Amino acid sequence: MTDDPLPAEHRSPLATLVDEVLAGVGYEVAAATDAVDDAVPGYGGLFDPETTPAELRRALESLLESGLSRPPVPESTSDAFVLYVDGSSRGSPGPAGAGAVIVDASGDQLARLGRPVGSRAGNNTAEYVALQLGLAELLARYEPRRVEVRIDSMTVIRDVWGGDDPTEPGVETYSEAVTTALSSIPEHRYTHLADSDPNPADALATVGADIAAFGPGS
Repeated sequence: MTDDPLPAEHRSPLATLVDEVLAGVGYEVAAATDAVDDAVPGYGGLFDPETTPAELRRALESLLESGLSRPPVPESTSDAFVLYVDGSSRGSPGPAGAGAVIVDASGDQLARLGRPVGSRAGNNTAEYVALQLGLAELLARYEPRRVEVRIDSMTVIRDVWGGDDPTEPGVETYSEAVTTALSSIPEHRYTHLADSDPNPADALATVGADIAAFGPGS
């Protein structure tokens, strides 16, 4: 499941706490952000520069101690889905995040997911995490028979759908999880997104990278 620890990526203690809050709400970025913002004293929030690391840490620990619940899962009228995924890394390697959006056959967005990947991770690693995140949550929430994955990383496409061995160091665990998830879906295919194609997962991956950038001293 997506709340398993990431296998090799380094995150600061503060970024790890945010990821634990995200896991508690099913990686729904809006729900996690709202919960954190409500828990931070005053008018601060998760990304407010006025929020000190100590205030944020106390708010995150309080949320985790109080218990978190996933938002209700929207119903889907179909067993066919589109999954947008994207990874973002500043510097590649650098602070990296993963984003995924689950869309039903009518075009309604059912889930907007994101998480930090690591403070020194590459684009392809982030893309793998995004794909793992999206597939795991899709299978946890629904019973998909068909899924179209919309993705821009040709490296991940070649690895997953082309049968190549992973070329990015350290992504074997992600690759195995993705292969296992796809084997549970009778029909799956990919669509390669060009840089100019809209991808709603992009903004969520950027939020994940923002969280991953919280420094080791936080």
